[in-house]
Amino acid sequence: MNTPTLLLAALPLKAEDPEGFHAPGPEIFDLPPLWEGAPTWLTKPTLLAMLSAVILIAVFWGAFANPKLVPRGLQNIGEIGYTFVRDQIGRPFLGKDTDRFMPLLFSIFFMVLVWNLMGVFPVIQFPVASHIAFPIVLAAAVYLLRIYLGIKHQGPIGYFKNMMFPPGVPKPVYVLLAPIEFLSNLILAPATHALRLFANMFAGHMLLAFFSMVGFYFIFQNFSVLGLPVGVLGTLVTIAMTGLEMFIQFLQAYLFAMLAAMYIGNSLHAEH
Repeated sequence: MNTPTLLLAALPLKAEDPEGFHAPGPEIFDLPPLWEGAPTWLTKPTLLAMLSAVILIAVFWGAFANPKLVPRGLQNIGEIGYTFVRDQIGRPFLGKDTDRFMPLLFSIFFMVLVWNLMGVFPVIQFPVASHIAFPIVLAAAVYLLRIYLGIKHQGPIGYFKNMMFPPGVPKPVYVLLAPIEFLSNLILAPATHALRLFANMFAGHMLLAFFSMVGFYFIFQNFSVLGLPVGVLGTLVTIAMTGLEMFIQFLQAYLFAMLAAMYIGNSLHAEH
């Protein structure tokens, strides 16, 4: 039992509140359609995903539709974002091919970033990537592109040969290494690409929901002298966790786009 749960269990609850405090569970991610009779797919995460796309189109259209020689306002922000993705994500893995794939990497990074930031945006407060379907779609798109580019640039035989039989390894070792490389590159890598993003957003949102509910419950819903310190602690931890979560949201967007660049780079050029 963790410390917050121990603290909660030790506090007396009011007689008019026999059910006591209930920590949020996975049910907070099980969202119904937006209105009765709406399609089952039309939920809050779907709406937020579409809203994220609209926001990005509007922001970067405003930034680059009519560029100036000396950037100002949105154009300045857009160019800083473009430079960051190009220099920190694209070039380390793609080299001279960076510009060719910049539209994809730029879109992936900022789409995932906005999806994640929805989790701390006031009122909205739900990270789109905490629903596994969204990271899976992006990871699957990168996966299919990776295989297509690998076969196109290395040939169908060369692609799998370079993947499963790296040079410089004693031939008997290939008996073990080849299936491991195949499993790692074609099954585990795309799965972890999606799961890493999903798991971080899921866990982060769960923690924020827990501590914010602790603060609300013991300060407003079930106020008592003994419960007030726990409520204040829950509120302070929520504020601190929000700052940490924003950093993790940025980091996960960076890692997702970086892995996409790495996978594409490995398909364009066989490792030697």
